[in-house]
Amino acid sequence: MKKTIILLSVICLFYLCISDMMVKSLEIPDDAIRIRVVPNSNSTYDQNIKIKVKNELQNKMYNLLKDTKNSQEAEKIIENKLEEIDKDINNLLIKEKYNEGYVINFGYNYFPEKEYKGITYNEGYYKSLLVTLGKGEGDNWWCVLFPPLCLIEEDTEANEYKSLVKEILDKFSNNK
Repeated sequence: MKKTIILLSVICLFYLCISDMMVKSLEIPDDAIRIRVVPNSNSTYDQNIKIKVKNELQNKMYNLLKDTKNSQEAEKIIENKLEEIDKDINNLLIKEKYNEGYVINFGYNYFPEKEYKGITYNEGYYKSLLVTLGKGEGDNWWCVLFPPLCLIEEDTEANEYKSLVKEILDKFSNNK
């Protein structure tokens, strides 16, 4: 019985340490560059346009930044390619017959508070690429552009991650 209690204590301690490390890995670094798309409104049409712009930006940013080593390098690439990024968004909106206009800005932009996977990200002004569509009154989408957390987000959301320690604890508690 004493060995079982010691084993459970070690497993619990290990699990708590791993959980804390996982939460810390989801924190956004201070030098991160974010990306944000704010749609004209919450209408289905405007939200669909937001998603199309988001997808265009994610593809473009992945191709531009895939070999980038640090945020300073990523920032220079974005600044140098801003006209090209703007042109790509403009072409997409023309193709979609979107007539509400848009504004693109790379600099320090406001982000509202966001809760994602149990973590609250504080509101504030962050270095970011911001695209505001029309009046910019709809529910926005944002993510971290560099390091490229949002460029891998879609792959990770489909996967369910399990904890080996949790599985052991579950098996042990179910065998009682």
